[in-house]
Amino acid sequence: MVDGVCTVIAARNASPTIARAIRSALRDSFVEEVVIIDDASHDNTAEVARQCDDGTRRLKVIRFETNRGPAAARNHAFECSRAPVISILDADDFFIDGRLSKMMPIDGWDIIADNIAFIDERDGDTFDCEAVAAFDGLIWQLDLATFARRNISRRGARRGELGFLKPLIRREFLEKHQLRYNERLRLGEDYDLYARALAAGAVFYLTNNCGYAAVIRADSLSGQHSTEDLANLAAASNALLSANLPSEAARAVQEHASHVRAKYLHRSFLDTKSRKGLSAAVFDALTDPPGFARTAREIFLDKFDVLSRSSKPGSNTAQIRYLFENGQINSN
Repeated sequence: MVDGVCTVIAARNASPTIARAIRSALRDSFVEEVVIIDDASHDNTAEVARQCDDGTRRLKVIRFETNRGPAAARNHAFECSRAPVISILDADDFFIDGRLSKMMPIDGWDIIADNIAFIDERDGDTFDCEAVAAFDGLIWQLDLATFARRNISRRGARRGELGFLKPLIRREFLEKHQLRYNERLRLGEDYDLYARALAAGAVFYLTNNCGYAAVIRADSLSGQHSTEDLANLAAASNALLSANLPSEAARAVQEHASHVRAKYLHRSFLDTKSRKGLSAAVFDALTDPPGFARTAREIFLDKFDVLSRSSKPGSNTAQIRYLFENGQINSN
């Protein structure tokens, strides 16, 4: 007998998209629970979610009175559900029809994730699932070193970090290793959980079949992170280094931690400049000369990027972009 799935959706001010997300999960016969956590929305997210009830008693909607963040929302959903497998779905994304039928029959995993189709928000409501490319179902096992390095964004390259993955996770593995989302994180909470799971020995499979549609929005909450968010992610990245990791994994995790710290120092410099002026920002930054050098380099490259973008024509292409381009999983 194939295990049932609980789909967890943390939502905040998601009334325009939450119905699409819920219905995509309820259409999948492997889904036996859909748990929505409305994280103190200012709109009618919870009401819209409740209207999606299809009469199968699979939908549960819970509303927080105060905003606690996506990590706390997902953790609460874990506690309010019972299905042996948990799937994560963002409130503005949706499952492509037939997704779980391609993943659930695969054996031997603690975590499994599939390819992602990135689509423009203007195409979300009219997107044709039949337009998604059919790949060959290649399966590859992910290790911590690769995962950490594939979460280091590279200037000038398309965003494609593996932290975007929205996997299926076996509840038994989470319970055995006492793993939950870090509720201090409002940025990088997915990366942190998956990295700690890999450090605990998770068998993490990737398949190039595409069953998840990620809707790209200009006002995405994940792009509105603060200095505090970066500081908390930097602390979490450093904490992972205290685990007894194999040497290659430790090097990769250190590289990722250094990358996050550089972003934190950059944002901290800009915050100080805004509050106290350039001289104060430079004075503070000079207490960490290597960090200041990285920050100066990032500021210079930011200016260069702005000039470069302004000189390039815009693109109106509606072509689907995939996390694993051309179905190639093990490539950068």
